[in-house]
Amino acid sequence: MPENNKRILVAMSGGVDSSVVAAILAKKYENVLGVTMCLGVKDDEFTKCCGMKAINDAKEVCRKIGIPHYVLDFSKELERYVIEDFVSQYLSGFTPNPCVRCNVYLKFGKLLSYAKSIDCNYIATGHYARIVPGKKKDIFYLKKGKDNTKDQSYFLNRIGRKLLPQILFPLGDLTKENVRKLAKKFNLPTAGKEASQDICFIPEEGYKKFIESRISPEKILPGDFIDYQGKVVGRHKGILNYTIGQRDKLGLALGYRTYVYRIDPKSNQVFVGPRELLFSQGLIAGDFNDLGLNLRRGETRHLRVKIRYNASAVRSKIKFMSGANLKITFSEPQTAVTPGQSVVIYGRDTVLGGAIITSSF
Repeated sequence: MPENNKRILVAMSGGVDSSVVAAILAKKYENVLGVTMCLGVKDDEFTKCCGMKAINDAKEVCRKIGIPHYVLDFSKELERYVIEDFVSQYLSGFTPNPCVRCNVYLKFGKLLSYAKSIDCNYIATGHYARIVPGKKKDIFYLKKGKDNTKDQSYFLNRIGRKLLPQILFPLGDLTKENVRKLAKKFNLPTAGKEASQDICFIPEEGYKKFIESRISPEKILPGDFIDYQGKVVGRHKGILNYTIGQRDKLGLALGYRTYVYRIDPKSNQVFVGPRELLFSQGLIAGDFNDLGLNLRRGETRHLRVKIRYNASAVRSKIKFMSGANLKITFSEPQTAVTPGQSVVIYGRDTVLGGAIITSSF
């Protein structure tokens, strides 16, 4: 933790986690400020992060613990760096993870730059993860949070390694139960608030309706469903409506449980078949972000990887290819490897890097 004379900016979403972070730091340090990113998000159900209800909740917490609270308009940044990519990726047959991009470009991009501009030494958030100094000077590592059921290190895999010394995760050694108890102990107005599980900018109607509302109808092109024998077995409603592993809402009756196992945006075809076709031996990933793997071109390493947030880590052979590309071969086949999602590399509880899945094999 920093020295007492350091200035800390706390990113506050209006939820219980970031509220407890602010309370913990305000109790120990003198120069603590709270800030909420206004993302222009409607929050009719009062569960979305960074909507007006969330902003008011964060402001009330800051009043309670006696620190200043600021609101910054990041709606243009959300549109530019997160929403535009989200729409584009789905139209290209990929399944993006907007929370990963939000962390890179907004929280630990734009907001961290703002913190520096007002002479803050650190930015603190309510993520369940840890940042630990290494043996060498100025080397830091991103690690999993103590609470395995809440660990959010997967979503942080794109953060630049040089930024880690400027980031604080005070909840990294706590469980969610601990945090709830602290919220009650501090008598915070958000103590009983339920956590938001949804993507903040997606309305009740779901992501498909959201995308359709932002593009012209001619961009949604129907095409063919192709079965595993290469036969046309039906017509799909546009590739944005499908993702790898999907079984529901296909409108097909092929005499067996039918899954989407491949999407080809060039031919505008969606490939379907039995569940066994979902299994892959490995994947290719690009845009690798090195957080301590330190692989050279052509080198291989045997470590564990996660191909999605709620997946178990599987031991794999990782080979560093040309550019920022990785070839990852699993020790046992994995289901529904999905282009657009992150693959995150772990050495025990340490995040060694992350990349974006481009294809499976």
